[in-house]
Amino acid sequence: MSLDHAHFMRIALEEARRGKDEGNVAVGSIIVHGDTVLARGRNLVTSTHDPTAHAETVALREAGAATQREEFAGCTLYTTFEPCPMCCGALLASGISTLVMGARPAPGAGRWGSYTVEGLIDFLGRSRSIQVVTGVLVQACADIRQGEGHTR
Repeated sequence: MSLDHAHFMRIALEEARRGKDEGNVAVGSIIVHGDTVLARGRNLVTSTHDPTAHAETVALREAGAATQREEFAGCTLYTTFEPCPMCCGALLASGISTLVMGARPAPGAGRWGSYTVEGLIDFLGRSRSIQVVTGVLVQACADIRQGEGHTR
């Protein structure tokens, strides 16, 4: 595991903690270009009553506002939990080059059945446009969500 990946995942974990403290599902995301954090996002669904305010989409919105662009080729999105199908689509639409994930639901145990980001990316024929990195601080990312009763 890259030390850089662990460093940036810890920042995403800070966002997950903030989201949890605000009464939301504890998921955090950040967008990085090189060594620079462009944007942070945390799940805000409950506190904003917005079903699209997942950590990944919040980070993408923040990155767009901060950079005044909507294309993020060359950027990496770190997220503490596997992105849902909506968020995976948003990542593909944004051109994010690398997705780094922490925890994910047990196979078949998530809200989306046997869904995986890799499966959706392959289904869409986009496996050459985004690299997926797994296994980064998995236990820490799982622990922050433990006991919430959410499967997002």
